[in-house]
Parts: sequence; structure tokens; C-alpha cells
Amino acid sequence: MHKRIFGIILLMSFLVAMGISAQAKFPTKPIKIIVPWNAGGGTDAVARALARSGEKYLGVPVVVENKPGGSGAVGLAEVVQAAPDGYTLAILPVELGFMDKTGVYPFGFKDFTPIMNLNTDPAALTVKAGRFKSVQEFIAYAKANPGKLKVGHSGTGLLWHLAAAVFAKEAGITLTYVPFDGAAPAIAALIGNQIDAVTVSGAEVQSQVKAGELTMLACMGDKRLANFPQIPTLMELGYKVNISTFRGIGGPKGLPADRVTILHDAFKKMMEEPEFIETLNKMGLGIDYRSTADYKKLADDTAAALEPVLTELGLLRKK
Repeated sequence: MHKRIFGIILLMSFLVAMGISAQAKFPTKPIKIIVPWNAGGGTDAVARALARSGEKYLGVPVVVENKPGGSGAVGLAEVVQAAPDGYTLAILPVELGFMDKTGVYPFGFKDFTPIMNLNTDPAALTVKAGRFKSVQEFIAYAKANPGKLKVGHSGTGLLWHLAAAVFAKEAGITLTYVPFDGAAPAIAALIGNQIDAVTVSGAEVQSQVKAGELTMLACMGDKRLANFPQIPTLMELGYKVNISTFRGIGGPKGLPADRVTILHDAFKKMMEEPEFIETLNKMGLGIDYRSTADYKKLADDTAAALEPVLTELGLLRKK
């Protein structure tokens, strides 16, 4: 009898232990990464390059889903509303740091759990080939013709709009800002002579610059672009402009710390895969790993730096 009771207790202990073990195991099913933009863009390329080696390091497939709409709000809202279990993640845009203050997003970085940063891309001042030969020439024309130069960007209040505004303020010029539904149509408008310049990333104009259709006058980062080492930065030219987009990965608010660690460690290894590195280098997308803490600091610092620009443009909501 005692042996039987002991056996039952032992079996129960084993089952409880197995239950705890099963509960603790993560992940046990596919992980979804939501890209809040259309397929084919830089954000989508980063996510898909990362996901290819997902099963190798997480033991489950990593699936990318595009959920465009509302300047990214549609896809991001799905993540905000998802269970904080680590199975629904998103590529988080830089705009999460300030779009809630402009009223475009009803949420901000505070509503997500940051995991790590993946990529950073500076803005670049780019014009139609043959129009201007240098930044100095561009500025001289703008000063002589206030408001005449039209600069296209990917949407009012988005980072590339702010990049143009920061540059204009630092250079002491007046520009006319023309919004488009993304960088691609802005670039097409530049090629079609509908506007005079764009301030999107170097990666987004790379193919047109290399084909001779466009001329990149300057990079707006703190160092020259690897794929365009001959192009100066605005900082080199004496203008205090350092504007870059960044793409990180995160999940819903409340994601457990142990799962954040598991995901961080796996994604870091995925970033070190030769295919990931080759894909981003080929597209001119800058690889920029930052830990969970450093990623959060990057988001906070960027939002703080851009708030005066948003105020000057009259984009902040009145409290």
C-alpha cells in the first residue's frame, strides 16, 4: 500500500515537473513578424533577410506578414493588441517615438517591448542628375529663390519630412515640402521632374544613383555611406544635421524578460548570418545591432531630438 502511494506521488511529481517544463519551453510554434508596410521596401527586406535563418536558432519557423495601412498604424495596432507571449512581433519604425504626439498613432514606444535594433539608414539629399553639382550650389539657389525648391518625402510628419526640415533650418533656407505615399513615388516624381529633390535614405535611391538618373549630394548621417564613400556628409560640410531612420524588433507591452532574452539572443545570431549581412550590404541598408537597453535609448534620444522640429512645423497636437 505504501509503495503504491509512493508510486502515485512520484508519478504526480513527474507530471507536475513535465507540466512546468512544457510551460517554460519557448518557442513551441511559429513566430510572426509583422511588417507594417508593403512588401518590397527596406523594412520588408530587413525582416525577410532576418527570418530566413529563424528556425535554425529558434527551432520554429519565423514568418513575415505585411500589414500596411495608416502610415504603419494598422500593422502596429495588431501587435499592441496581441498576447505578450513572444509569438507576435513587429519591425518597429522610428516614428513610434513621436507619431503619437502628432495624432497619427494612438500608441508609442511605451506600448511595446523593445528587443533589439537591426538597422540604421541616414537620409540623403538627392536631386535629378545634372540639376545641382553640390550641396553649396543647392543652398545658394534656395537662398536666391525662397520656397521655390520642392522636396519630396514619404509622408507629412514622417522622418524623411523631418530630415528635410532639419536641413533647411540648419542651412538657413526655405523649402516647399511635398508628401508622397512612401519613398518610391517620391523618387519617381523626382525622376519625372515634378519635384526638385528628395530626402529619403541612400538605400532607397541607390539603384537610380548608380544608373545615373539621380545625383546624391550629401548623406545626413554621422559617417559616409559604405556604398557611396565619395559622397560627403552634411556634418563634414559644416551643417549640424544627423538624421537616420532605424528599424528594430519588438513585441507587445509586457513581454516576459526571459522570452525577450531568448528572442534577443536568437535574432542577434540571425543578424550574424552571412546571408543577412550580404543582403543588407547589397541593398545599401546599414546593419546596426543594438542591445535591448541601447535600442530603447536610441528611440528615446531620437524622439527628444526631433520634438523641436515637430513643434516648428506645427505638427504636435495641442494638449
